[in-house]
Amino acid sequence: MLFTDRVDAGQRLAGALGHLREARPVVLGLPRGGVPVAFQVARALGAPLDVIVVRKLGVPYHRELGFGAIGEGGVRIISDDIVHRGRVSEKDVASVERAEAAELSRQARRFRADRPRVGIEGRTAIVVDDGIATGATAAAACEVVRAQGAARVVLAVPVAPPDAVSWLRTRADEVVCLSTPRSFSAVGEWYRDFSQTPDEEVVALLARSAADPPEAVRSVDVEVEAGRVRLSGELALPQGTAPVVMFAHGSGSSRHSPRNRAVAKALNAAGLGTLLFDLLTEPEAADRRNVFDIAVLADRLSGATRWLRTRTPSPIGYFGASTGAAAALWAASSAGPEVAAVVSRGGRPDLAGSRLPGVHAPTLLIVGGRDTTVLDLNRQAESALRCECRLAVVPGATHLFEEPGALEEVSALARDWFTVHLAPRKG
Repeated sequence: MLFTDRVDAGQRLAGALGHLREARPVVLGLPRGGVPVAFQVARALGAPLDVIVVRKLGVPYHRELGFGAIGEGGVRIISDDIVHRGRVSEKDVASVERAEAAELSRQARRFRADRPRVGIEGRTAIVVDDGIATGATAAAACEVVRAQGAARVVLAVPVAPPDAVSWLRTRADEVVCLSTPRSFSAVGEWYRDFSQTPDEEVVALLARSAADPPEAVRSVDVEVEAGRVRLSGELALPQGTAPVVMFAHGSGSSRHSPRNRAVAKALNAAGLGTLLFDLLTEPEAADRRNVFDIAVLADRLSGATRWLRTRTPSPIGYFGASTGAAAALWAASSAGPEVAAVVSRGGRPDLAGSRLPGVHAPTLLIVGGRDTTVLDLNRQAESALRCECRLAVVPGATHLFEEPGALEEVSALARDWFTVHLAPRKG
């Protein structure tokens, strides 16, 4: 099988991966050449795209011959047989590793820019390259994503030698390879155009993917029925069945909150649905006393949860900010198993008071390190909670997480918590 170029290879590979669409996968491209292929796969599957950075360790006098590979997270694979046959000294091994480790760090920073890593914990990760020669780099990539918490690892490539595919089946849960020619000398011989992929193309494709969320996510304006009132909202649902996170906004805030919308965008990119809606009508919000009436806010959230349940059978999570966090915990204390996880951002969980011990859903409390008063209140709430609970402190952040990188850290923490705890239970 001969491919026109990496775009053609990616489109064909995507066709062979269609069975994974409902698994809400994350697609990880091996830079540089694997990213254009992975971009086509992610686009076809409606999945988020990221890079998985690994570096081949080449024999000093024959760089194309790899004696191993290293990856993010300290993963290291060495072929003792090639080291022995190639007479590679320990000094040479150490020297090559140092150089490649520095390049690995540079690439990770360069490719991702200021974007957080896409969370893969508890999810299916599809590792994509433009082809495989020895398989050492692909094997390292598979080990890296396992170490990062992927529940299932799928390796997908357009072309590879049969023996490499057989070996890699022992490293990945599934290997999808379109062509396994017995006469194999190099990946490039199976492409009409196998020109080098520059760093700039990788950066551009990742930025394009991040700016244009998966097509599988559709956002619509809705009127949420919460008891006797109708509340304005925005519902974003991926195709198929996916968990949905409901946002409970804090005092003086609404569904237009730029901070909560930024978190929602990160959750959508990870394949999660979101519901941003106002807990109060406009006239009610004008009275400051209402924004601190936790019982009313919690009742509205519970009513909205019943409304959402009529539209999707998926697991539901709550994301609460400021006083909205208290409402989320209050509502969770009286909810059934359909509310499977709670995240609080700069929240006031203490305002849920005696309701805290009744919360059964796993709860993550996120607080800025410089928000000392709220941090103390969250520590007290952590002691009162009887469910699985974690307090995450974002160093140097204040109450609104306005510092560079602070909100991105909040988004990553929330994304990882929800992807793990909203995953369908097995057995």
